[in-house]
Amino acid sequence: MSEAEQIESGIQLLVEGNDQRNFFEAFKRHLSLESIQIRSYGGGQDFREFLKGFVQIDGFGTVQSLGVVRDAEINAENTFRSVQGSLKDVGLTVPAHPALRSGGKPAVNVLILPDNRQPGMLETLLCQTFAGTPRDACIEAFFECITAIDFEAVKRRDKARAWAYLTTKPDPHHSVGFATMKGYWGDLDQPVFEGVRAFLLSL
Repeated sequence: MSEAEQIESGIQLLVEGNDQRNFFEAFKRHLSLESIQIRSYGGGQDFREFLKGFVQIDGFGTVQSLGVVRDAEINAENTFRSVQGSLKDVGLTVPAHPALRSGGKPAVNVLILPDNRQPGMLETLLCQTFAGTPRDACIEAFFECITAIDFEAVKRRDKARAWAYLTTKPDPHHSVGFATMKGYWGDLDQPVFEGVRAFLLSL
């Protein structure tokens, strides 16, 4: 077993991909929650199989608190139900609702991005940090121009908007998680991130 696979903390956070891992690494440092160990399970479709192996790792019995983050994509409710099923399959306690910590050991809490209700993803949440600003107006004008040329050019609008916003920064980078570490989404104490803060503090 590699060092990266070992249980090093009683607080574990499972996230969807490297962008989320970098985002939450930056956020936990901002909140001085260094005891949280974050690991990526890959894409959402990989979560069920990842979880089966994760609960078999030596030392899993020492885990007191487990957080799970998933992108809602098309439907937040269906995504949460999928997470519930995966947790149940491996004998973990199952929260009744997102952002509601379960009992048991480990206690489990689930965050469905962007806000436990709406469709979307991490980028949907991040786009809210510049919504209504002059940069946002410029980005929307750009997309209007592009879709006038090719209606199907922008297929994942929130991801595209987030990347377009990052091109306005001193060191453009397509990784939204890396951009969080650079401070490109602004103050992590702003209201748009209240759900993320509450979730991390609950762990």
